[in-house]
Amino acid sequence: MNYQKLFDSDISNAAAKAWRSEGKKALGVICCHVPEELFYAAGVLPVRLRATNCVDSSEAETWMSSFSCSFAKSILQYWLDGTYELDGLVASDGCMMASRIYDNAKYINEKGDGSKFIMQIGAPRLSNSRTVPFYKEELKDLIAGLEKLTGNKITDEKLKAAVAKQNEARALIKQVNALRRAEHPVINGTDMLKLMLASTNMPIDTYIELLKAFLADVPNRAPITEARARIMIIGSALDNPEYLKVIEDKGGLIVADALCFGERGYGDPLEIDEADVLGSIAKYYLERLVCPRMMDKHTELHDYIIQSVRQAKVDGIIYQRMQNCECWGGENVLLEQKLKDAGIPLLTVEREEQMANAGQLSIRAEAFIEMIEKED
Repeated sequence: MNYQKLFDSDISNAAAKAWRSEGKKALGVICCHVPEELFYAAGVLPVRLRATNCVDSSEAETWMSSFSCSFAKSILQYWLDGTYELDGLVASDGCMMASRIYDNAKYINEKGDGSKFIMQIGAPRLSNSRTVPFYKEELKDLIAGLEKLTGNKITDEKLKAAVAKQNEARALIKQVNALRRAEHPVINGTDMLKLMLASTNMPIDTYIELLKAFLADVPNRAPITEARARIMIIGSALDNPEYLKVIEDKGGLIVADALCFGERGYGDPLEIDEADVLGSIAKYYLERLVCPRMMDKHTELHDYIIQSVRQAKVDGIIYQRMQNCECWGGENVLLEQKLKDAGIPLLTVEREEQMANAGQLSIRAEAFIEMIEKED
């Protein structure tokens, strides 16, 4: 089976069009705190919205504050200009800018023909005995909305089947990540990000089959034997593989990440409690380690980053921070000293969604790689 679609990171409407041509619904998803299992249980295709290759967000800028991040503006731009052809979108308040995309999409829909399904759920920033039940109620509201939209009843059995599919994809991604962390990987960081972004462009069944085909072909792939330094990349939502290519073109092999579109977006398997299926989903999505939005997970996230550095034999970390990023904007205040104490070199770079500063990144990445590379 040809698996090259895994490395096409351009935004595509092909899967959504095919899905909708069968009379089914396709909805955009904003933020990783919106469980895609609920969509599949309702027969809806979830399409994770992203901003890849957006070079002009001028229309969206008239709707959003100048303090909005360019990632959010670019997603709204794609929503406004028809890049995404969907039946609506569902957001969580993962960050303030995700909520602003929702606010504007809702307003535009109401002032228009009102035909889109536009909804937001609340995701608490703590995980405890009070917040998990609250989040579960939010998911119940989403289920009610999806059932009304589709006419399909979402049962525990359908939810468990959807969880099983997602867990299968999580397990396959884990295998690919293990390959990336090898001494001589068969996939670089640029292609790894492309592979993970591909999940936003296709149904889960298709994605699983392509991942299996890639893993089956691993023995035929040439290992990467020349790299000046092994890099971990962390920070704000990153959905442009070209950003990583700039770093890797200078000899920095990206072997680990802490990105919401990367490894942490998949995480460990979701374990189901048969007595409370929806509660299990709520608990998983609040407790999994994805980004600094969770106020009780900072230490755990920092420990994960340091542990990943040790496991993947990383020489240094590049912390890319998008301008006006609420979640990652100030995390360096808490993280930098821990990395310094652990003896881990760190490069912090500012960025925007558009690749206007590729030349600056190239210079700074090369200088950092030269500083941390180890002589044979």
